[in-house]
Parts: sequence; C-alpha cells; structure tokens
Amino acid sequence: MPAPRVAAIHDLSGFGRCSLTIVIPALSAMGIQCCPLPTAYLSTHTGGFEGNTFLDMTDQMAPVSAHWQSLGLRFDAIYTGFMGSREQIALSGEFIRAFRREGTIAVVDPVLGDHGRAYRTCTPEMCRGMVELAELADVITPNRTEAALLLGADYGAVRLDSEAACALWAERLSLGGRRSVVLTGASPRPDRAGAAFFDRATGKTGLVCAPLAPGQFHGTGDLFASVLTGALVRGSSLPEAARLAADFTALAARRTAEQDIPRREGVDFEPLLGVLGVMTAPEERGGGPR
Repeated sequence: MPAPRVAAIHDLSGFGRCSLTIVIPALSAMGIQCCPLPTAYLSTHTGGFEGNTFLDMTDQMAPVSAHWQSLGLRFDAIYTGFMGSREQIALSGEFIRAFRREGTIAVVDPVLGDHGRAYRTCTPEMCRGMVELAELADVITPNRTEAALLLGADYGAVRLDSEAACALWAERLSLGGRRSVVLTGASPRPDRAGAAFFDRATGKTGLVCAPLAPGQFHGTGDLFASVLTGALVRGSSLPEAARLAADFTALAARRTAEQDIPRREGVDFEPLLGVLGVMTAPEERGGGPR
C-alpha cells in the first residue's frame, strides 16, 4: 500500500525550526508523504531574529492547487498552519473544498497568537477569516489565546486550571460537536504540559498530560500538531493521537532543554525522529483517498 499523503499549507523558514521545517520531517518519520504548499519563504522565522528576508508566495497558491487538481491528486489529510494574509486564508479554504473527499481529514492549526496576545499580523479581518477557515476543519488545534480569539472571548475567561474547565472550553470550541478539538496548553498542574480534547466521533472530552520541560521553545506547537495529524492519518483515534503528540513533544522539549540550545533556534527534535517512527502505530488508515 502506498504511503498516506498529506497536503501541508504552511510557511517555510530556512533557519529556526517551525512550520514546514518541522512538518515535513515529522510526517516523513511517521511514514507519510508530505506535499508542501508554501505560503511564504523566510530566511529565518521572526521570533528572536531580525533582518530576515521574506518572499510572499500567495500568487503561487492557486496555480499549485490547479496543477495538483489537473493531476488528480488526492490527500488523506489537509493540514494548514500560519497564514500571512486574509487572501491566504481564503485560498486555503478553497483548497480544502477542492480536495476534500470522503475520508480526507482537514486539520486547521489556527495560528493567531500566544500568551494572551494576538500576533502583530493578526488583524480583526484575519481573525474573522481564520474563524471561517476553522469552520471547514475536522480537527482544530488552538492554544489558549487562539481559543479566546476564535470564540470572541476574553483571554482571562479561558481558564484551563481544572479538568472540568478544560473540558468545557474544548467542547465550546467544537461548534456543537461538529468538529474535534485539541486545545493545547491545558493542564490543571503547573508541572505538566497538556492538551484538552473533544472527540466528535464519541462526543467525549478528555485530557492528556506529560512532564513539563524547563523553558519554552519555538516550534513545539507545530511539532504537536504535526504528530497529531500524522497519527490521525495512520489510523489512531483522537485521544490516541493527542497522547502520542503530547508525549513526543514533551520528549523533544526535554532534550532541547538538556542541550542548552538557544530558544530562537527551536525545538531540537531531529535526533528523535527514529523514536517517533517506533512510537507511531503501524496500522494504516483504511479507505483513504487515492
């Protein structure tokens, strides 16, 4: 059976682990063919680096999509991340509509902000656009800040300090059970990193936690969402996929802390890709598009 196939719509930074420099190797280690559709190329990411180059690739998104459609390509999943403009969000929505087939999983990582603040690129129009894109998703992976922005709620109101609160907000983000949710940064314990989930397949909520590594590193959110997407494509249930993503991300964060790597260089996950391959369930998802 051929490798499952994922279309990944993200930006690409030449240095500093994030977005496609995490998505491609993580999915590949899980036995999945990653087909990147870059939204932009940057010499470095913007977190801690100055003077980076930036090449906007918005004008290539529609032609790439049209070419792939002419080839009859099909994808087991479509996975979107950071968007640089309202137009890119709209084009990503068009891509999902064009390529979605029975069994295709649409995963939207609604990259809008963190630590209680929207990113400087996140205008009110961008936020509205991301809400619309997330409505097309089978699974969304917001953090606490993004949850507040998607729901139009005050950041301080999104309390994730108890299992009941985590379950409440995960379920609220599900649009009445129409989509699954994995809400990152949710943990009742300060020494644990976790994610709350709502599984639309069962209607159940839950929480997965792993030991919290000292420090915070760029790219951990991308790593979590990439492993989650890969596990879902390989046939894991949402709780199983969330557990694998939490465990591997925590493992990579601990390794990064031990290596004393500058935060801006991102999570040092590459030496652990062999471990990820072993951790990944061997069963392939049946009935996927081809």
